[in-house]
Amino acid sequence: MPSIAEREAAVFMRTGVRAPINLVRGQGSRVWDADGKEYLDFIAGIATVSLGHSSPIVVDALKKQADTLIHVSNIFYTEPQIDLAELLMAQSGMSQIFYCNSGAEANEGSIKLARKWGRQHRDGAYEIIVAEGGFHGRTLATITASGTPKYAEPFAPLPEGFVHVPYNSIDALRAAITAQTAAIMLEPLQGEGGVIVPDSDYLPAVRALCDEHNLALVLDEIQTGMGRCGHLFAFQRYGITPDIMSLAKGLGGGVPVAAFLTNDRCAVFEPGDHGTTFGGQPLTTAVALAVTRYMVDQDLPAQVEAKGQHLMERLRSLEDRHPSVGAARGQGLLVALEFTSDIAADVAAACRERGLLVNNVRPNAIRFLPPLTVSDAELNQAVDIVDAALTALESAD
Repeated sequence: MPSIAEREAAVFMRTGVRAPINLVRGQGSRVWDADGKEYLDFIAGIATVSLGHSSPIVVDALKKQADTLIHVSNIFYTEPQIDLAELLMAQSGMSQIFYCNSGAEANEGSIKLARKWGRQHRDGAYEIIVAEGGFHGRTLATITASGTPKYAEPFAPLPEGFVHVPYNSIDALRAAITAQTAAIMLEPLQGEGGVIVPDSDYLPAVRALCDEHNLALVLDEIQTGMGRCGHLFAFQRYGITPDIMSLAKGLGGGVPVAAFLTNDRCAVFEPGDHGTTFGGQPLTTAVALAVTRYMVDQDLPAQVEAKGQHLMERLRSLEDRHPSVGAARGQGLLVALEFTSDIAADVAAACRERGLLVNNVRPNAIRFLPPLTVSDAELNQAVDIVDAALTALESAD
């Protein structure tokens, strides 16, 4: 009988490389493969499984809503999507929402909204300034907006209207502004770029720059939002509010749901400007509502902030014991450990052998994205596994 890898190779497009394990079950911060081996999951569906695998919050909401109404389209009103919208508006300070199914779709909608706003309020301006090293999705527009040329170049010609500047540089942003600039679009913290944390005054300065030049500020909170960085939304750490914001990943606790939000200033969409068949369906918004309510009622972001500080302290303790370790960086439970050479793939593989799943987000860095409900004991266990993996790799050199 062919293996699952052989079956996959026969039917799947070659768009990525899978880790050589077949996961069949999950509970909390742990998953099990087809052979019964247990792993601590510090990838968590790439920051989506926010309340842990098979969380009762998610499962109960799924069961209840599936028994009632799964999908009817946005031709009709449904209560779960309105309830979720009201909660997100109250927590974010935004005023309107549009639901979709993925982060790329949410960013695509944000781009459309910013362009129409520029057309109406900036004399037809349509350009969006974005950051090198950023990542906003895999559609044609979002790979163009992303700051990694290798993702975009095979698909040229690409949509025009994106101007790339270095991340964390106000001077570069200011120099790039022209009469054609409609918006600045950034991640509060670059996740796929290697967990790059900007200076503490960067985002407030970007907000002031947008106000000064009458530009829309678009924040991609796909990975940083929904408690991941120690606040419900990462922008709250800096005391600012964007004009447009995208959400996905942790919003549904593993169920695919996304949204982009706007304030009154940029609420320029009219009937016919945008649409979706599945976005905002009762099933996914009921789950997202349950997840968000739990985060708010339990003050989960504050717990994440404390857990993140604990994880950072433990990772920094590795710096003195391992010459291969550079530095730990991040916010909340979005953390990277950098190495002094390009050994991240080897470290991730050695961790996997020892029962910890992490991903090599860059050749010289691994990333930690555990469920937000992870325990301190599990954080300690994960760091102990990294410690053992590094010891084995260093002794083999």
